[in-house]
Amino acid sequence: MILPQTNTNGGTASPEQTSYDCIVCGAGSAGSVVAAELARNPDVSVLLLEAGATDEIATVSDPDQWLANLGADTDWGFSAAPNVNLNGRAIPYSMGKVLGGGGSINVAVWSRGHKADWDHFAEVSGDSGWAYDAVLELYRKIESYQASPSEIEGSGPMWIRPAQDRHPFYDAVLESMTAQGIQRFDRQSGPLWEAPHGCSYVDETIRGSQRQSPFRSYIGPQLGRPNLTISTGAVVLRVLMDQARAVGVEFIQHGQVRRVYARTEVILSLGAINTPKILMLSGIGDEAKLKPFGISVIQHLPGVGSQLHDHIALGCSWQAGAAEMPVQPRGQAVCFWKTDLSQQLPNALAFAIPIIYATPENSRKFSLPSRGWSLFAGMAPQSRGELSLTGSDPLAPPCIQTNFLSQPEDLRSALRLVEMCRAIGNDAALGRYRADEIMPGALTGEALEHYVRDGIGTFWHQSGGAQMGTDERAVVDGQLKVRGIDALRVADASVMPRVTVGNTMAPCVVIGARAADLIKAEHGL
Repeated sequence: MILPQTNTNGGTASPEQTSYDCIVCGAGSAGSVVAAELARNPDVSVLLLEAGATDEIATVSDPDQWLANLGADTDWGFSAAPNVNLNGRAIPYSMGKVLGGGGSINVAVWSRGHKADWDHFAEVSGDSGWAYDAVLELYRKIESYQASPSEIEGSGPMWIRPAQDRHPFYDAVLESMTAQGIQRFDRQSGPLWEAPHGCSYVDETIRGSQRQSPFRSYIGPQLGRPNLTISTGAVVLRVLMDQARAVGVEFIQHGQVRRVYARTEVILSLGAINTPKILMLSGIGDEAKLKPFGISVIQHLPGVGSQLHDHIALGCSWQAGAAEMPVQPRGQAVCFWKTDLSQQLPNALAFAIPIIYATPENSRKFSLPSRGWSLFAGMAPQSRGELSLTGSDPLAPPCIQTNFLSQPEDLRSALRLVEMCRAIGNDAALGRYRADEIMPGALTGEALEHYVRDGIGTFWHQSGGAQMGTDERAVVDGQLKVRGIDALRVADASVMPRVTVGNTMAPCVVIGARAADLIKAEHGL
């Protein structure tokens, strides 16, 4: 059942219940999985709280309308702090605020994450359950991969397919990528994630023309279960604590503050911005940063809010040539590579998209054509950001410092990112789709650096802030338990020690699935 009344399952429910076995905060890509997996046991009552509203709107169900969600009611609409390394710019920092979270407003790309990512997670957490081989076993339970119209691999809840109705523009893009020495793979899900570089058609969470978010895939079939309650418009304010044990959650809904209690566990799945924020408001964080706001410290964990990591985003653009361009504003071709060959794993990615991507600052400096395309590129920087409170008011937005380009090597890597994108975009294979190069064009030296600083944004892959590990900066252990606190776990991208290679939705589903398995095993659910 869903509270308050929505048309998702056509029912109504009473808000009078105040205790559940498990309370999951956040109905995004991880939280949806946790709640659904726990609720499979009819004897376990689960409350799933979501600050946003229903996902039954066209901008969510139609993945080609994803751009319309940015800045809309389905977006938290955060803004990062001004950054001197980005010429003082304060970049928008969108995150999903709707049933399904980011999985409902993203471009629906399914990226498993690199072998080196998962093996690194296992190493820093001291838990082999995060290693690549173990995660592959989880993916086999998660995915139903449509290898061909007549062949489906796996029987999991997530419907995954290769990009459909492939436009010849993307064949040319992939040819251009391979001309730069990037190995082409038959599909994105597979050996690509073990290679030092690779390109392919994307895998996507779309069935027919409809988005198949983790929420719809996991929760959808279970709507109507009497032991699963979904409450929308519920903004979590803090975790309720009894000394060092989480016992419930305080949230506000339609202007009314409510408290609900958990008999077994509270699970925070609010994302890399709101999860650290709620931990701090609940007295879990750096004592020196909480006391000035009058917050009683229950557990001193200096790592809360630190190690914020995200792919920077940067675009290179061309005016369209004489050949017909794709219509849908989602790229079908992607590549991954290293900006430095000495690195352990790919740190750069690029999607070809049939639209001009430019920040407002660069838009004002270039004459943008009505028809064009871009290589929308991303890079995992060495720099790390930080999230902090601006006061004790739970409804006040946090201070988000991305610190993009704060490490000198990041600017050099960003310039190499542009160099690779220009090589791909100007390759002969794309000749009939290309007229003039628009951005950055012939810029060099300081002018090119200025273009980069004005052009950087976010890829919306925010990670970290409640990272798993065993050192003094770790917030959760390998079992996703908050250190020093009983009955409180975190299951979302904030636990990642670093952002994964590629998009983060699929890794978040893995985190949610593993969290559910851990909870069920510990409590015999």
